[in-house]
Amino acid sequence: MKYSYTAVITPNDTNTKFCVRVPDLPGCVTSGKSLEESIDMAVDAASVWLVSAEDLGDSVIYPTPQDDIPHNPGDILSIILIDTIKYRSETDTRSVRKNVSLPAWMAKLADKRGINCSQVLQEGLMAKLGA
Repeated sequence: MKYSYTAVITPNDTNTKFCVRVPDLPGCVTSGKSLEESIDMAVDAASVWLVSAEDLGDSVIYPTPQDDIPHNPGDILSIILIDTIKYRSETDTRSVRKNVSLPAWMAKLADKRGINCSQVLQEGLMAKLGA
């Protein structure tokens, strides 16, 4: 799934550390040493939060309009884009065995042509999932 949320970034006095929170995702807090790193960390933290919510079947909070996000003067507001399918594909590289049924003629022809059915299934699922 694809999501977009606002991250609130609070720099320290010397702009050497940035505290980041995503108000719509309770407990989603991180930090970085630069603005760029802080945004990357916010995307990562929000991805973990949203993947967990999806896995647990929790409802995902609709993003609050940026104008309604509470923040202090000096805070930086940044839209962050999260793609949980992409995040899963990059972080969960475990393999699982799935038994599939194919017509005998198809399996025989695939073997004869040296086609890896597991690879074809993965490619087809990735295309179907839009990943």
